[in-house]
Order: sequence, then structure tokens, then C-alpha cells
Amino acid sequence: MNNDEALIQKYRHVLWDNLEEHGYTKMPITASFTWRNDPRHLLFTLARYKFCAKMLTGKKDVLEVGCGDGFAIPVLLQEVERVHGIDIEPLMIEENQKHVEYRDRVTYQCLDMTQGHVDRKFDAAYSLDVIEHIPDNLEHTFIANICRSLTPNGVCIIGTPNVTAQDYASEISRAGHINLKSHTGMRALLEPHFENVFSFSMNDEMVHTGYAPMAHYLLAMGVGVKKC
Repeated sequence: MNNDEALIQKYRHVLWDNLEEHGYTKMPITASFTWRNDPRHLLFTLARYKFCAKMLTGKKDVLEVGCGDGFAIPVLLQEVERVHGIDIEPLMIEENQKHVEYRDRVTYQCLDMTQGHVDRKFDAAYSLDVIEHIPDNLEHTFIANICRSLTPNGVCIIGTPNVTAQDYASEISRAGHINLKSHTGMRALLEPHFENVFSFSMNDEMVHTGYAPMAHYLLAMGVGVKKC
């Protein structure tokens, strides 16, 4: 057996030993639905979380607002120490708490961020595909409550579909997207709450700073919480 064959055999043993110890990874509810109905959308979604992870590299305590089934939290855990996920849906939180993997680094809580805040401080927060479901009269309450859970130098990343992409959204998405933003709308949302706001655009899995009206997805990052 030459060296190449030995490496291949070693790699195979690593794979099979891992399978024997941990079994197959099961996708949670939302990820399973997406995989069956639009698998490439998982790529776009994971790319958004990768962006957050890279922007928050080295942070110790990070808050995810609207964590859903928690599918992408492991992407963040490659770059940050701990994640606390909150969601408005109690069944999601109940299901998430059954997961044993990463339990020492992930916690969950059922909370409506338009009604209150997490009673602890985080280095950073991110909230993807949530703000478009928040009524516009509550959007600043939502952001303010995130800020109340951040340290003074905290970072917050908000991601949402571009209002210009609404015509191409699915019927179920259009029904639920009651508060879509433009590039300028995202800045207007964050600037009252943060000292600095940085804007990004996204098409498929590519994040860029190109012409915002042609982007499918928008990301804005607020840095430094303003004093009330």
C-alpha cells in the first residue's frame, strides 16, 4: 500500500468512526422542509450565517434574535464561543432544547423582542429574516430591545429581503413579509440606535457592496450602541 492509499484508508476510517459514534445528522424542521422543496435555498441561508460568523469572529457571547429551528447556529460556533437563541415560537424552542449537540455552548429562550429584552448582556447580536415580519410601528422597539441586551460596544447585524425582490418572492413569503426594507430604509432603521452603520448587499450566496436596488437581500451592521 502506497502513501496515497494509506491516506485514503485513514480518511475512510475517520468517516466511519464518526458515523458509528454520532450517527447521521438530522435536519430540524425548517431546514428539512427547505431541503425537500428548495435545496439550493439552504446554500443562500447558510451563506448569510457565514457572513455573520465572520463579522463576529472572536466574540464570546452572541444573541440570535429569531433563531427558528437553530439549524445554522453551528456555523456561528465556528467563530464565536457561545450563542443564545431566542424565538417567539414556543414549539421551536421546545424542540431546540432537545438537541444534545453543542449544549454546553448554546442556550434557548422563548421571547418576543417587541415586548421585552433578554436580561443579560451580549457582545453581539444578529437577526436574519425577522424584521420583515415585524409591524413597522414596532420596528424601533424591536431594535431598541436588542440594544438593551448589548454591551456599549456591541455589534448588531440585521438581514432581510430587499423590497425590490418582492415581485419574485413566493406566495407564502409575500403574505408574511409585511415590512420590507430598501437599502436606505435599513440605514434609517439602525442609525437612531448605533453610532456607526455599515451596509452590504447579497445576491444568492455572494455578499457585496454593489448597487443595492439590484440586490435580492440586504444586510446592515450597527456598531456601538447609542446612549438613550
